Amino acid sequence: MSNVKNVVLCGVGGQGTILASKILSYALIEAGYDVKMSEIHGMSQRGGSVTTQVRYGDKVYSAIIGKGSADVLVAFEKMEALRYLDDVKADGGVVIINDHAIQSLPTLQGMAAYPEDCIDRVKEKAGDVRVIKATKIAGELGNEKAANVVLLGAAVKAVEETEKELKLPTALRTQLQ
Repeated sequence: MSNVKNVVLCGVGGQGTILASKILSYALIEAGYDVKMSEIHGMSQRGGSVTTQVRYGDKVYSAIIGKGSADVLVAFEKMEALRYLDDVKADGGVVIINDHAIQSLPTLQGMAAYPEDCIDRVKEKAGDVRVIKATKIAGELGNEKAANVVLLGAAVKAVEETEKELKLPTALRTQLQ
């Protein structure tokens, strides 16, 4: 692999976005790639947005992904998918969305409305959109908080589709043990 691949993970504080990014990064390192990861979690402890960027390849010089450069966007919450949609490549980018809504403080106070059509709006702008009921799946398995691991599995599948020789499952299993 000679070029650098980019993955953006976004969600709301407490969803495990950073943990999922760290597991993905460690697995990519185990698979033999140079990996850089950055995280932004400003007001995440107060229900704010959290984003991480993972870049991997033969040689990665920067952890920052430019707008429109992400091969994969993984949104842990529906509105976050809409918020970070501009990060995804217009042609060939994959968007993975957890079909789950977390109401922000302004929506809870009635000062703003939660956009119920988030997924439809993402589908209008992105080509390959995969909607997963990760929170529901994790709940059925015993713990809704494991939705980040369900989404990590979907992200790994999407990442592997972008790079045929990637051997992530073995490296990922090593990290999850």
